[in-house]
Amino acid sequence: MPFLVPGAGTPAAGCGGLRSRAARLLRQDMRQVDFGARRFRLRSGPARPRLEDSGRAFLEGFNHSVAARNADALGTALGGVPEEFRGFAFEGAGMGCALLDLLTLSRGRRLRELLDGAGVDYPHLIHVGAGWAFAKLRLRPWRGLRAGDPLLRWLAWDGFGFYQGFFDSDRVVAGQRIERGLDPRQRAVRDQGLGRCLWFHECADPEALGLRVAEFPQGRRADLWSGIGLAAVYAGGADQDELRALAEVAGGYRAHLAQGAAFACGARVRARTPLPEHCGPGALALAGVPPRTAADWTDTAQADLGPDPRTSQHYEEWRAGIRGLWTTYHNSPPAGARADDSAPHGSTPDAASAHSSAHGSAHPPTRQPPRHLTATEPGEAVEAVEPGEAAPFSRRGR
Repeated sequence: MPFLVPGAGTPAAGCGGLRSRAARLLRQDMRQVDFGARRFRLRSGPARPRLEDSGRAFLEGFNHSVAARNADALGTALGGVPEEFRGFAFEGAGMGCALLDLLTLSRGRRLRELLDGAGVDYPHLIHVGAGWAFAKLRLRPWRGLRAGDPLLRWLAWDGFGFYQGFFDSDRVVAGQRIERGLDPRQRAVRDQGLGRCLWFHECADPEALGLRVAEFPQGRRADLWSGIGLAAVYAGGADQDELRALAEVAGGYRAHLAQGAAFACGARVRARTPLPEHCGPGALALAGVPPRTAADWTDTAQADLGPDPRTSQHYEEWRAGIRGLWTTYHNSPPAGARADDSAPHGSTPDAASAHSSAHGSAHPPTRQPPRHLTATEPGEAVEAVEPGEAAPFSRRGR
């Protein structure tokens, strides 16, 4: 698919003067997403071009964000990206706006304008994109920015992890390197982002993904599988047989794979654009339900958190709640469910493979008081923390 690069043969979105010079300095080259140049796994078939197109859409969004004269011009430019790839463009724009905010000490003005304006239907992707900016500048989210949804701000750690895996794969993927000083919950979300990156790094190859995850310490694998499930359903690249193989390879981490798939469905449904062809088969293979059902799980689990969720504990409860809904659904399928919707491929995971003790009990698919988890990995209790400095926020729900 064709992608336009502002300043490279086509006019930028409202670019001129000092802004034009800044855009030229910050503009990203589309060639950097080439899997061969990145030394990622190379496979024949549709996976590589599809995933590379996703990366190009991200860079197109970034390039538009650093060149646009205002938020309206940026929204118009992003609206020109094909619907199937538009979320990636908004993710890239989230990085660009956050990067400009950090460099100009504007405290998140551009990022807030994007979230409240053209990106109102893409909050998940924009928060992830902001994490790329922090990783590029080697800052911890959310230092220096007052923007974003209190709960979704944790997704910046997801983007942080993806960036590191994508641009420093020798140390972060092959060497399993992780930063010092992160608390267990920050590491968990960061590894979810690294898991998303592994989907690209291994070019959607189920067997290679299984082998790659097995190289990591056992305590990190669940979060990696969560990210793999998210990327598999959101970005696509695998056929039905490969999706079934992926579910089998995940083994005891099926609940985490399904939670990631549900996150992807929630982001796709929130965008209010037609679901891409791969989303339905992906949701059925990895979560065992259609995309809108999986998206509903994310809503229900978020509602269960109570008013104003914002801490790391809330974010982990959100993920655990989705896993609980998946487990309950497949232990007690609702009457009238289609056969291909009622059971996942492979066996139901053992509750011991989950991160917290809450996974062992059924979480009914109704809106109940939130479950208060106190551990992110087996046997490891931590205190709830905020993702960054305190700031006044406005609640933005799905």
